[in-house]
Amino acid sequence: MCGIVAFVDNEDPKVKDSLIRKMKNRIIHRGPDSEGQYVDENVALGFRRLSFIDVKSGNQPIFNEDNSMAIEFNGEIYNFKELREELIDLGHTFKTHADTEVILHGYEQWGDDVLKRLRGMFAFVIWDFKNKDMFGARDHFGIKPLYYGKMNGTFFVGSEIKAFIDHPHFDKELNKNALKPYMTFQYSATQETFFKGIYKLPEGHCFHYKDGQFNIKEYWDADFDPKDEGFDKAVDNIEDIVTDSVKAHSFADKGIKVGSFLSAGVDSSYVTAMMRPDNTFSIGFDSTYDETKQARELAAKLNLKNTDAKLTNEEAFHTFPLIQYYLDEPDSNPSVIPLYFLTRLAKENGYKAMLSGEGADELFAGYIDYGFNSNSMLIRWFTDKLRELPQAKRYKIAKWLDGKHFHGQLHMFRALAPVRESKFIGQAYIFSPEEAADVLQEKYNCGPTIDDIIDPILKNVEDKDIDEVAKKQYLDIHKFMPGDICLKADKMSMANSLELRVPLLDREVMRVAGHTPTKYLFNRHGTKWAFRMAANRHLPEEWATRPKMGFPVPVRAWLREKKYYEEVRELFEQDFVKEFFDQDKILKLLDDNFNDKIDGRRKIWTIYTFLVWYKQYFIDDFIPEEVKKLDEVAE
Repeated sequence: MCGIVAFVDNEDPKVKDSLIRKMKNRIIHRGPDSEGQYVDENVALGFRRLSFIDVKSGNQPIFNEDNSMAIEFNGEIYNFKELREELIDLGHTFKTHADTEVILHGYEQWGDDVLKRLRGMFAFVIWDFKNKDMFGARDHFGIKPLYYGKMNGTFFVGSEIKAFIDHPHFDKELNKNALKPYMTFQYSATQETFFKGIYKLPEGHCFHYKDGQFNIKEYWDADFDPKDEGFDKAVDNIEDIVTDSVKAHSFADKGIKVGSFLSAGVDSSYVTAMMRPDNTFSIGFDSTYDETKQARELAAKLNLKNTDAKLTNEEAFHTFPLIQYYLDEPDSNPSVIPLYFLTRLAKENGYKAMLSGEGADELFAGYIDYGFNSNSMLIRWFTDKLRELPQAKRYKIAKWLDGKHFHGQLHMFRALAPVRESKFIGQAYIFSPEEAADVLQEKYNCGPTIDDIIDPILKNVEDKDIDEVAKKQYLDIHKFMPGDICLKADKMSMANSLELRVPLLDREVMRVAGHTPTKYLFNRHGTKWAFRMAANRHLPEEWATRPKMGFPVPVRAWLREKKYYEEVRELFEQDFVKEFFDQDKILKLLDDNFNDKIDGRRKIWTIYTFLVWYKQYFIDDFIPEEVKKLDEVAE
């Protein structure tokens, strides 16, 4: 796992050399083990390395046989050994044993189609010296980040936006169009980031940059095409692919410690049971928000070692600004906090890589927001029967249900109605557009609408005759998962120089998930049911069937405790806040919540998160101490 940063322009190589060194220092947390760089009159390539495979000779950039191409790569390729053997048979010569070089020779052999052969998580750029062409790509699901932009004649690309900040051609300007959508989605929901002119390369996409022209294309997309198979066969298939994927994701060179995270939920528990690592790690709060007890119990049942820690409110709350710095863009998902401390705990215990359970909910329909809204087994059973009707009849019944008021109406309506009519936009809906407009200053009441954001995704599946749940999964795979789940997993782990691997979020796992009939996953028994039954073969039933919790974080308690309420209020009262918000209205929202008149915690936390992030990047110009020391040495 590494950090990459590169830029293309005609600046003098001596100037490039100094700049790329400073830029890669900004992301030393992504790779403290070693570094590398290359500059010439056209390009600058900078690299920070966290080493796992070919520790001695795998430094980057890596060049091909005749030095006509160079690659910088962040990620892991899990089928690199098979690809390496194939490429050697085709006549390619390898200088290293690293998976990075497989991509480079694969690009020589197959061009852009190398992407169709890769199984893994990745973000990389390849520079073609002869054609002065940069080729870059991001993995199928967006597990690894890749940002790009062109400013003042310089094309930037890299793992983190903060790596661009120290370049004199980078204009640090807030993207006004990002704030209002963020208020609804809780994360940066547009392709253009909160930094104007800087964009996220979408998941499953690649690009070429040549002669000042940027061209992007999609090379892969998730496909939901259920097969006609029995329930037991579906469970068998899930068990087989999870076993295979966990094994593929567990490798590292000798001496590199790889463990797993363990919570009270089924996803990480299933991964842990299949991996059986030397150590598992769990985190909780020193309050009622704690699931370390269940994690310890499961570790004991599996005869595994568990290491856990309890967070104090003081430590968690006051580390939040640093967390927002590492995220690059504001993300008000409270789970970023325990995830940061969980990855730090593993790192402090000598681990460089951990396996986690992200991805199962999106691939195997694990969210109750997909339409699990009744505790009545009769309602659930009846709804399952209705879902078997032809699409036209389902839609007709949903139209009749809309606006009715009786127990079970919501459960049935969300199961039968078209995604758009059910108002589903993903796993967060904080402020409605109207609510956001009410507290935002007029010049920030702009940006793309909800429809602008989700329409380009929904149009790909809207007319397909598949279950509406599968369409919601597809939307989450392209919005919530890369924009929130994968982003926080990458940024929080790399903040602590730890690699996070996600075996349930894998191309081959997606193939099985896409072929699994929705009725086996989302039904009267519960969410991701076939997945749970596969897990049940390796876990106690209590863990396999336990409802999803997520990382419980005591935000509600914080905002009603005088100490933290006053700290948030002090921030809300600062003059710069008036630039973005109606200060009186957000202070009233905060006060009413503190006085128990309303439950406004998620809205308050979303506003607070943005302000904390903005202060870090645009007021304080925060730089971590480790980066300051590197810059002092360079000077």
